[in-house]
Amino acid sequence: MTTFQSDVLVVGGGLAGIVTAIECLRAGQSVTLVDRDTPARLGGLALWAFGGMALVDTPLQRRMKLKDSPEIALRDWLRFGELDAADVLPRQWAKYYVENSRTQVYDWLIESGLSFMPAVNWVERGLQGNGNSLPRYHVVWGTSQRLTQRMIERMHAADKGQRLTLLHQHEVLALESTDGAVTGASAIDHATGKSVQLRAEVVVLAMGGINGSLEETRANWVKQRPMPQAMLNGAHPYANGKLHHLAAGLGGQITHAGEMWNYAAGVPHPKPHFAGHGLSLIPCKSALWLNHRGERIGPEPLVVGFDTHALCQRVAAQEKPYVWHLLNWRIASKELALSGAEHNPRIRDQQLLMFLKETLLGNHRLVKQMLAESPHFLVDDTLAGLASKMNALAGSNEVRAEVLQQTADAFDANFALGNKLHNDEQLRRIEHARHWGPDRLRTCKPAPLQARGAGPFMAIQTQLITRKSLGGLQTDLQSRVLDANGQAIDGLYCVGEAAGFGGGGACGKRSLEGTFLPGCILTARSAARSIQTGRGL
Repeated sequence: MTTFQSDVLVVGGGLAGIVTAIECLRAGQSVTLVDRDTPARLGGLALWAFGGMALVDTPLQRRMKLKDSPEIALRDWLRFGELDAADVLPRQWAKYYVENSRTQVYDWLIESGLSFMPAVNWVERGLQGNGNSLPRYHVVWGTSQRLTQRMIERMHAADKGQRLTLLHQHEVLALESTDGAVTGASAIDHATGKSVQLRAEVVVLAMGGINGSLEETRANWVKQRPMPQAMLNGAHPYANGKLHHLAAGLGGQITHAGEMWNYAAGVPHPKPHFAGHGLSLIPCKSALWLNHRGERIGPEPLVVGFDTHALCQRVAAQEKPYVWHLLNWRIASKELALSGAEHNPRIRDQQLLMFLKETLLGNHRLVKQMLAESPHFLVDDTLAGLASKMNALAGSNEVRAEVLQQTADAFDANFALGNKLHNDEQLRRIEHARHWGPDRLRTCKPAPLQARGAGPFMAIQTQLITRKSLGGLQTDLQSRVLDANGQAIDGLYCVGEAAGFGGGGACGKRSLEGTFLPGCILTARSAARSIQTGRGL
């Protein structure tokens, strides 16, 4: 049996694990980083993510004349996440986040040679204005893929004297402890089938959340909330909760496991990386959300960008495990987007001129790509023809052409007497969104769905898709895993999504969106500082 000895053992090669390794290597410690995936996929889910970050009081916000502060952000965070007085550690981490995201994340990434797009977006505003009270969503130029690649570069640059051992395709099967102190782990090398012993003074768990396992997702679902009959997997398949349970066997506490940041509009990935792999759409604000019969979901219409948590529950409560988005080409080319680096090549590859062209003239390339690659994107010149295609895809005759026509006619009636007499909540939300410049660029001016020249008509069949775990192993502000008595387990740390982005659930029930990548960085850097302090460095 092969044995690896190091000062620090990091379990998980996502963003949180890589940042932990960077900081520990810089402090002169030896690090063994164990990752379940292949070398090409080092970086985990962050390698494929879009790269949005909720950051507070940044120079970019100030340039856009946004007067943000940690106090304002914390008020938004606690209200929107519904954190109560019993959420002591999550509240501590929320406060830590808003107070340190500028210096510990924004400034640190700028110093690392990264940059942000020159616009701050306004997401998760809340259905009653109870979310982000102002724009905070910063996008990494190059997407999260460039962020992850840069962190991997920095990790190797910090490896002075061959103090870094990278073990790919290794799965940790057990955590080991002696006299109450965690001393390492045992693993299997899936490339060779051989067992491996991993010895270290400190073990840092960075294995992601639980939502990569639909079984774990369903087992932890909050019973009072509707759960769909079927859902797609938008998380990492190796983020399956197994290591959470191993840590719990040593006394660690898993909290807020039922709180999840899923998305309401997923489609099966046209080129899946694993079984059940889904793509998360950023739905069009101007599209109508319909039930399986082609009727508009109401009485309050569904509109993206205000409350993802509520949106997911509305979709999960539908009679069938899918909904339809009804729109036209005009809307799709202006508003359609998919989350992640894969379908945002202009941002990912830093093609500024092409990005501006597609933003201003319409992203026809993406619409054509999805129509060609995904059977869940339908197009037709008539609503009757579209209804027929919707039924063919669903394998039923539940969408009647006359009902789809009535749905479109009822919406278009809003425009019959001019915009002064609009009386539709979706139109009000769209108008509100268009008051902010960056949203105005990506949101159509309200118009009839059947407006001349706006066609052809489109329908997209979507379903709920898993993404991030908001709960995880309970940790203190030093990222140390705590037992049932609130005492730190000697030698055991947890960072990133595995720790619920701090404290076992820093976001509560809702995220202000974009809190995940910074949460990985903040918890990782906190763990590294604590480890160094414990070693007298």
